Amino acid sequence: MSYLAPSEFVTKMVDAGESKIFMSTRDTVIRAYMAGAILALAAWFAITINVNTGQPLIGALLFPVGFTMLYLLGFDLLTGVFVLSPLAWLDKRPGVTIGGVLRNWGLVFIGNFAGALTVAFLMAFVTTFGFTQDPDKVGTAIGNIGEGRTLGYAAHGAAGMVTLFFRGMLCNWMVSTGVVMAMISTTVPGKVLAMWMPILVFFYMVFEHSVVNMFLFPSGLMLHAKFSILDYLIWNEIPTVLGNLVGGLAFTGLTLYTTHVRTGAKRRIEAVPAPRVAA
Repeated sequence: MSYLAPSEFVTKMVDAGESKIFMSTRDTVIRAYMAGAILALAAWFAITINVNTGQPLIGALLFPVGFTMLYLLGFDLLTGVFVLSPLAWLDKRPGVTIGGVLRNWGLVFIGNFAGALTVAFLMAFVTTFGFTQDPDKVGTAIGNIGEGRTLGYAAHGAAGMVTLFFRGMLCNWMVSTGVVMAMISTTVPGKVLAMWMPILVFFYMVFEHSVVNMFLFPSGLMLHAKFSILDYLIWNEIPTVLGNLVGGLAFTGLTLYTTHVRTGAKRRIEAVPAPRVAA
């Protein structure tokens, strides 16, 4: 597979962040919607494998198929733009502002949530035959996940909240590494292999991914799992989003940027040709 050195693909990270900030509202939301929907399908797929085989490792091995599809198609996850968009601001790209970064994050959040919620409804409908019976074993398993990863954290109080936050950090350390590693190669097989490895780690280790949770927990609520919307927001989604932001930036975005890319201002100064000296 064709390999790019870190100094090359980190520049591509900054370029990608800049392009996302200046993308139209329509395109940003549509791409985020599709990313949330595909990742939700992949989570449903992996849980179905786990339930039918009793082997979580098999589900983890196959879950990355959804992640690779959505990134090869150019769709955007919140976990990815958490890392890429701020780099364009740090690099002092013309016209890039904090407001632009926050706008991008907000639009991608909305799109991801809408896509994941769509698949959550479809899953709940399918596993209950249109809400006319109790959920099947896959639907039951998804409902149990929602309870365990809200009330389970709440039972430990502050320690549970910190644990949740750290799992969010660890998650986006791996997921954002997958986003970046897709830029290491210029071939499809190379991109897929590079992305597959860190996504496998995150899913098997049961770290907390904000977009996957946008599918899992609304699904559980639709299937009448024993937790509330407030439980979901306070004891999962909000701390997970914050953990994803901190983990992705601290462990992936900033470490690569600060060690492999000079600031845009320095590059522009160095690009100015030296004045000619008369002979």
